[in-house]
Amino acid sequence: MNGQIVIGLNTVWMVIATALVFFMEAGFAALEAGFIHSKNSMNVIMKVLMDCCVGLIGYFAFGFAIMYGIHGQGGHIQWDGFFLKGNFTFLGLSIPVEIFWLFQAAFAVAVATIVSGAVAERMKFGPYILYSFLATVIIYPVSGHWAWAPTGFLHQLGFVDFAGSTVVHAVGGWSALAAILVLGPRRGKYNADGSVNVMPAHNLPLAALGAFMLWFGWFGFNPGSTLNALDGSLAHVALTTNLAAAAGGVLATLYTMRRYGKADPSMAINGALAGLVAITAGTQVVSALGAIVIGAIAGVIVVEGVGLIDRLHADDPVGAVAVHGICGSFGTIAVGLFATNGGLLYGGGLHLLGVQALGLIVCSVWGFASTYVVFLLMKKTVGIRVNRDEEDEGLDIAEHGVPAYASNSEIPAQIADMSEYFAKQMKEANVQA
Repeated sequence: MNGQIVIGLNTVWMVIATALVFFMEAGFAALEAGFIHSKNSMNVIMKVLMDCCVGLIGYFAFGFAIMYGIHGQGGHIQWDGFFLKGNFTFLGLSIPVEIFWLFQAAFAVAVATIVSGAVAERMKFGPYILYSFLATVIIYPVSGHWAWAPTGFLHQLGFVDFAGSTVVHAVGGWSALAAILVLGPRRGKYNADGSVNVMPAHNLPLAALGAFMLWFGWFGFNPGSTLNALDGSLAHVALTTNLAAAAGGVLATLYTMRRYGKADPSMAINGALAGLVAITAGTQVVSALGAIVIGAIAGVIVVEGVGLIDRLHADDPVGAVAVHGICGSFGTIAVGLFATNGGLLYGGGLHLLGVQALGLIVCSVWGFASTYVVFLLMKKTVGIRVNRDEEDEGLDIAEHGVPAYASNSEIPAQIADMSEYFAKQMKEANVQA
């Protein structure tokens, strides 16, 4: 086939895949807004929006260069990629570098967004924007360089993380844990005796809609990571992605029915997401049956993981640490077990499993430690937590001056003043006319 036609087909496919991945931000926004109190839902959506806006600029200016720009050998090391300038032939792409950048930028934004749900309902808006910028400029790019760049040491060792169970999800999940440990729990979440108070979601249907949107977007996240419309594994990647999600949802539902006597909707939602997260590393290298097993195990793990994080008094309103951190870690290790070529269960020995464990540990420690330092420095300087009155009032009003649901809240004084002002202006205009 003509080379220009191949490049054209690949480019069109990657534009579609990138749009699907970027659409996942809408899924994150709906999921997180639905899982928390209504008085904070607009605030968390604003955080996700800023992940997109600030994150794209940060990754364009610096993040991509840190992740992919270092190349060469010996004394001829070059560093390109700042503001997307430089020579990228060493990447061996069959697509324009612009769409490769945009696809990776959508991944970078997702890492920051994983943290946004975990810190919901008590973190200041300004410091969060600063974290989001740093996540896309340095935190994600460093782990991404190690695992995916041609010069990355994990890549050269044979580390398998096809679409980011570690690089995106484990890094984002363990970053979320670091953030909430520094930030502290929401007021009223834990009693003096250590017991946990349930803070129910204000809109589970919205959260479920967000999960469906994320599932839909994952068809760009995983199949798009082929970077090639003609890749023979494209259909297999789509198949394993879908089967793992389904298995995760089924097992999380059945497990909660068995354990609690009820099918918990929030756990079913997170179960499907857990399956998607877990399969993301090995989607290309495991069988269809292996994908079902991985997804099913993740569906049980996430239920226990949510409970474990709560018992540690690490307040995570949306289950981000369990879904992304714990299940992303499991999915990475699962490659060493279930990969049909090199996996332990297929006679491959311990080599791949060891490489997977090393890659997971290195990237997870980096994500946790770097985020912990960033949050601790912000806490000591600009402060990261709203005050008691603002937390009680809700961050929609305290940080943005508007409620998400005006019919259920008093219109703030400043909104009423604005309404009066515009009414007066219109009246004067009509008199003049």
